[in-house]
Amino acid sequence: MENKITQLFKIQYPIIQGGMIWVSGWKLASAVSNAGGLGLIGAGSMYPEVLREHIQKCKKATNKPFGVNVPMLYPQIDKIINIIVEEGVEIVFTSAGNPKTWTAWLKEKEITVVHVVSSVKFALKAQEAGVDAIVCEGFEAGGHNGREETTTFTLIPMVKEAIHIPIIAAGGIATGKGMMAAMVLGANGVQIGSRFAATLESSAHQNFKQSILKVKDGDTKLTLKELAPVRLIKNEFYDQIEALYQQQPTLDEIKKLLGRARAKKGIFEGDLVNGELEIGQIAGLINEVKSVNRVFEEILKEFNDSKVLINRF
Repeated sequence: MENKITQLFKIQYPIIQGGMIWVSGWKLASAVSNAGGLGLIGAGSMYPEVLREHIQKCKKATNKPFGVNVPMLYPQIDKIINIIVEEGVEIVFTSAGNPKTWTAWLKEKEITVVHVVSSVKFALKAQEAGVDAIVCEGFEAGGHNGREETTTFTLIPMVKEAIHIPIIAAGGIATGKGMMAAMVLGANGVQIGSRFAATLESSAHQNFKQSILKVKDGDTKLTLKELAPVRLIKNEFYDQIEALYQQQPTLDEIKKLLGRARAKKGIFEGDLVNGELEIGQIAGLINEVKSVNRVFEEILKEFNDSKVLINRF
């Protein structure tokens, strides 16, 4: 399945695993890379030396390409970037920040750079900054999102008309049919998060994985837009957020409620009451915790079956 994305990353299939905080450690990244996709280590939840350890373990677990996802709003960004270079990582996905900040410097180090965007405006800025590809992420996605609330399948064709570099679709994609739909609309590949969060190799807590399986339509919502928009499973903590919004809170009051390490508490430690449970809307289609290999088999089979179906019309 060769195209611009497989050629760019030197991978077999144009399937990229989301670099999710508290989920995307070396075990998940290496499993995805070994299956023929591109695994990403999620640096957002790692201290610099922890990231170094995960990179080194990933190197031992796979001889295939893998990358690191770097949310630029996180502290110690300089140390994280330097470790990536020191360890010889060849692919970096950046998000939550200005792509001009690091793209040129990383490109000088012969690193392939991809930036995550949520609008045509930011896609153009990323292209201008010199990135090799962009991730178009619709607001269906889990974790942090754009404030525009543009859906994935609306965003892809609009961005496709505006830029000339490869496009990776993200948000609401977990199946072969979803992958096919994204590529028909103009994407060269897909980035999948929630489906890989609920795999055996994911570093998320078992409680969190089981909570994903229970999600139905309407059970997640984008919130905390004043800080960094995030899609959460509705739980007691989410109810506290909604109750606070009824009081027209100040930004400081919202920050106080959020506190520190809410995502770690929910995703990594398994506190389903007080934790921040980040997941995408597509969780409503996830009904079983499976191995990465099995996920790949099902996605690819459904993708190929979809091609046959399309050819009938």
